[in-house]
Amino acid sequence: MTDPLDREPLSVWRRLADTAVLLDGFHALKHALRFSAEVLVAVTTDRTAALALADELAPDVREALDVLLAEVPETAYRALVPRPHPTGVAALAVRPPRDANLRALARTPRTAPVVVLDQPRNLGNAGAVIRLAAGFGATGVVTTGTLDPWHPTVVRGGAGLHFATAVERVAVEELPSGPVFALDPEGEDIRALKLPDDAVLAFGSERSGLSGELRARTDHLVSLPMRPQVSSYNLATSVAMALFHWSASSASSASQAL
Repeated sequence: MTDPLDREPLSVWRRLADTAVLLDGFHALKHALRFSAEVLVAVTTDRTAALALADELAPDVREALDVLLAEVPETAYRALVPRPHPTGVAALAVRPPRDANLRALARTPRTAPVVVLDQPRNLGNAGAVIRLAAGFGATGVVTTGTLDPWHPTVVRGGAGLHFATAVERVAVEELPSGPVFALDPEGEDIRALKLPDDAVLAFGSERSGLSGELRARTDHLVSLPMRPQVSSYNLATSVAMALFHWSASSASSASQAL
C-alpha cells in the first residue's frame, strides 16, 4: 500500500516542514499572503469551504488561495499539524531572512516604536503581542532569551502577522537604537509622557519582570495605571495599552501640526 505522504502535495510538505514556517489556519495563511509571504504549499480538508471563507472574509487573496490550496484527506491533514485548526487549513511559508529583519529594525529615522519582549515565557502571549504590533504598525517585535518568536505556537497566536512586521530574537546588546522605555511598576506614569516614534518599548516577563541586563540598558522606567492590590496585567494587555498611548499621542501631535 502506498504511503499517502509520498504523493504531492503531501510529499512536498514532508520535505519542507522542518525548515519552513507553519501557517496554522485560514487566517494565518490569509495574512501571510496579504503581506507578501512566499507560501510553498497549502492544504485544506475542504477546498470548497475554504474558498467560500475567502469569498466572505478575504476576497483580496481568493485568487491566490484558489491556486495554492490542495485538498487532502482529514487524516493526512491531522498528521501534518500539531493542533488541527477548526478551519482545516494549513500552509508552509519561507521565513524572512534574519539580515533583512535586522536591517528593518535598525533603519532610522523610525516612524513607529520597536517592541521588546525581555525573556518571555508564554508562546501564546508572544504571538498575541506580534498581532498587536502589526495592527498598530510597529516597526517590529524582538525577543531576548530562549523563546523562538517564530515557533509554530507563536505564529498561530500571531495569526500569520509575523510577515507584517519585523520579528527576531536578539541579545540585549543588539537592541535597535533609540531611547528605551521599559515598563515597570515603579516607573513614571505613562499618561504623563509622550512616547517618541523611535522609542524602544521593553516589557519584562509576567513572572520576573525586567532582567538586570535590560534594566541597565533602560533610559526611562514607565508604569501603566493600575488599581492598588492588582499585581500585574497580562503581557499582551500591557503592550496594547502602551502602543495605544503612543498612537494616541502621535495622532494628537499630528492634528495639532495641521
